[in-house]
Amino acid sequence: MNQSSTNRIRKIVIAGGGTAGWMTAAALSSMLRPDDVQIVLVESTEIGTVGVGEATIPDIVNFNRMLGIGEAEFLKATNGTFKLGIEFSDWGNLGDKYFHPFGNHGVDMNGIDFHQFWLHTRQAGNTNALEEYSICAVAAKSMKFTLPDENPKSLLSQMGYAYHFDATAYALFLRDYAEKRGVKRIEGRIEQILQNEQTENISALVMQNKERVEGDFFFDCTGFQSKLLGQTLGVSFHDWSKWLPCNSAQAIATERQGELLPFTKSMAKPAGWQWRIPTQHRTGNGHIYSTDFMDDQQATDILIQGLDAPALADPRTIRFTTGCRDKFWDKNCVAIGLASGFLEPLESTSIFLIQQGISRFLALYPSLTPAAKVIEEYNRLMTREFSQVRDFIILHYKATQRTDSEFWRYCKNMAIPDSLQHKMDLFQCAGRVFRDDHELFSTSSWVAVMIGQNVYPETAEPMLLGVPIQNIAQSLQSMQRAMQQASLNMPPMPNLSKNMQILRFDFPFLILSR
Repeated sequence: MNQSSTNRIRKIVIAGGGTAGWMTAAALSSMLRPDDVQIVLVESTEIGTVGVGEATIPDIVNFNRMLGIGEAEFLKATNGTFKLGIEFSDWGNLGDKYFHPFGNHGVDMNGIDFHQFWLHTRQAGNTNALEEYSICAVAAKSMKFTLPDENPKSLLSQMGYAYHFDATAYALFLRDYAEKRGVKRIEGRIEQILQNEQTENISALVMQNKERVEGDFFFDCTGFQSKLLGQTLGVSFHDWSKWLPCNSAQAIATERQGELLPFTKSMAKPAGWQWRIPTQHRTGNGHIYSTDFMDDQQATDILIQGLDAPALADPRTIRFTTGCRDKFWDKNCVAIGLASGFLEPLESTSIFLIQQGISRFLALYPSLTPAAKVIEEYNRLMTREFSQVRDFIILHYKATQRTDSEFWRYCKNMAIPDSLQHKMDLFQCAGRVFRDDHELFSTSSWVAVMIGQNVYPETAEPMLLGVPIQNIAQSLQSMQRAMQQASLNMPPMPNLSKNMQILRFDFPFLILSR
């Protein structure tokens, strides 16, 4: 047998199910032949999952497509609905409201970001909000939806969307997908984790019934416990709670009433924020807060008072520490999901970070004895990914003018990472946004939050100072009229519980000359 055959991974073991475990199993089973690599997932039905993340960002669309999953099939199985962005209330000041849309604002012209043209006209008296130039925001406020147009010259090509769905149902859906592709599921609790005495690699999981589940490579999807990477391999946890002080969540489902909202709601509260996520069969609600500034009973009272429909059960409390592991891959183990780190779901990034952990691994798929450089690169990429998302979430807390509670005074005055301070400083100097390579959040996303929370540049973009303001104003008026017309002609947000047909609406639109 040649060296290439003997140095191959033959068996992968995934410890833990839930969304992280079954997304990993589904992706691996779609890429690896069962005759070449055996995939085993170990989970216990006695162990509950966190399951609070029911809102996503557009990358989930690509993940499902990669697996060959049909959209209608997925939405039916997960009680899913469409999402065009997030509405934020009371974040900058009490009474403020803004929309963070998927897709861009307006159209960039002459190589200059659209928001610069909007800022220029605002100084000349334009009172229209930035989001009025986003087709996703305009459609969301009108309770409309259509799939994106494939024609790049169409305004509707800018429609970006994601989903709201039942995360537990998604895990079960992916379990069925993975098992049909050869993944073996073992029911039971993990009692012990064995290591090779020479290499310290993980060699086997010992189940409560004493069954040994051996493997060449292991994925840790055991949630906050991080049984493999954290507890067994001893990879330490990097705590970010000085920047993101919320450490608790209370989650509760309510009856779904009224129209389906095509967006998530995020409502700032005295010591955190409350979410509202509509699915076909229920509405997910939760209150993220800091116990350093509020006790659990106060948090429960705020949550219950903020519900818009009868509750289906009592709230359940989840404790967490924001941060991530110092390494995501150590020896023959990669941690995915909560086992690798946690960032609160303010921008619906939990499932995205699971996707990234899986896709980075597949891109760097190792031999049985991986090169150190492969592991280093994976850890570099995942650390960068978590840090970039971390900074964007911190921005929401830092960019506040609220002083009505001790929590908000802390957030307003706290020191922030140099990387975020750099971005904020650059924006305040003429509205510039510079992004790192492959950064998740677009220029439009950074601008939506900063402008939405009253962070404005001190000076205008110098390149526009000589452009006649009336020319810019006419272009913006044309864009706004086109978006309003497109929204009027769109079909209403589909009630998928009654009609599984996914509508596409064609609206021809000629991009403005640049």
